[in-house]
Amino acid sequence: MNPFTLCGTLIHAPVCGEIEVIENALVVVDAAGNIAGVYAPEAEKYAIVKETAVAANSLITLAKGQYLLPGLIDLHVHAPQWPQAGNALHLPLYTWLQEYTFPLEAKYADLEFAEKVYTSLVDTLIANGTTTTLYFATVHLEATKLLAEICLAKGQRALVGKVAMDNPAECPDYYRDESVQQGLADTRALIEYVRAMPGNENERVLPVITPRFIPSCTDEMLTGLGELAEEYDCHVQTHCSESDWAHNYVLNRHGKHDTQSLHDFKLLTNKTVLAHSCFISDEDMATIKQQRSGIAHCPLSNAYFADAVFPARKALDLGLDVGLGTDVSGGATPSLLENCHTAVTASRYLDGGVDAELPQPERGIQGSRIDFKEAFWMATAGGGKALDLNIGLFKEGYAFDAIIVDTKVAGSNLVVWAELDKAEDILQKIIYNANRQNIRQVWVQGKLVGGTDH
Repeated sequence: MNPFTLCGTLIHAPVCGEIEVIENALVVVDAAGNIAGVYAPEAEKYAIVKETAVAANSLITLAKGQYLLPGLIDLHVHAPQWPQAGNALHLPLYTWLQEYTFPLEAKYADLEFAEKVYTSLVDTLIANGTTTTLYFATVHLEATKLLAEICLAKGQRALVGKVAMDNPAECPDYYRDESVQQGLADTRALIEYVRAMPGNENERVLPVITPRFIPSCTDEMLTGLGELAEEYDCHVQTHCSESDWAHNYVLNRHGKHDTQSLHDFKLLTNKTVLAHSCFISDEDMATIKQQRSGIAHCPLSNAYFADAVFPARKALDLGLDVGLGTDVSGGATPSLLENCHTAVTASRYLDGGVDAELPQPERGIQGSRIDFKEAFWMATAGGGKALDLNIGLFKEGYAFDAIIVDTKVAGSNLVVWAELDKAEDILQKIIYNANRQNIRQVWVQGKLVGGTDH
């Protein structure tokens, strides 16, 4: 690709809880799609950098009312569940899995069906500004390969995992790995296939070792997956202490929390992302931090299936790497921006409490609130840290994954008042009111891959 320089108002969150705004910033993108430099107008080299870009006819200037934000990073998506997004959310988790989700996921033995669904999902996520997604697929190796191929063709940065689930006590006969050996062989085959895909030399699509969660896997499967993670230095994803049922199941089976069990199986690494984690203890948090693992906070789906609020404020204050996940379809929306403001709302419920019969000081866990700044950090830089990838920031050496948000789109709920709103106000309004029609351009690794201008 040809190098270029983008000029406009840049908004990102280099530090959790802090927003940096640079008006008329220059972001220089090299031929590999990485950021070669970021220059504020007062920088010594600003004028010459801009003049060089103009002379090379490679300067892209944002229109008035447009803002450059890092691409959104979704740490938890169940790709095969996209057709049921918005369905059956009135049911408890166990029933939802057995009666709706497992029958749907079993259909992905049909590659024609898989291609139709996965193409729709990837297109939708890109249109919503999601530049990186961590995907659960199904037990089917060929359909999981197909998902990786679609992400590569569409230009999305993706981490794709074949689900491992072999426990006959918790998985239906019609939908599970045939054996421990088959599940491990298929996981190995996926890792090697994704790493060797033509066009994936820069590893924009990565394989992920994916035990669905401890209840779905035998100890033999978990042991084998841990050995694969060690052998391939591969990303790992799973559910962790999501609900009362799941959390208590592991306590009864292993006599310890999910976090310690995963650690004992060598599945807790600096490339592990734990979805939900609503019921983790202080000791669990300390272990997760020590192992430099990440957490995918899924505020919307937690309301449906966890009956608990993940203590995001506490985890962030302890220095854990926390990002956000939509959890399609346990979360009904593919919009990570919606999950940003749901995260803020959930933290306020946790902080203030909801039982009006109790005196206010007794209702909640005070000191639990986050605001839009922390939510935005989790959706961008925090997600990048959780994945141990150089994404989510406008910083030299990082990939140029970005979205251009237009606040002047006709008919949008996003309305900015020039005489009233400062840049941080505008970011807050983007988080609360922008939708896919406001996302004009979506860039991944320096390539325009989506948005209404694409």
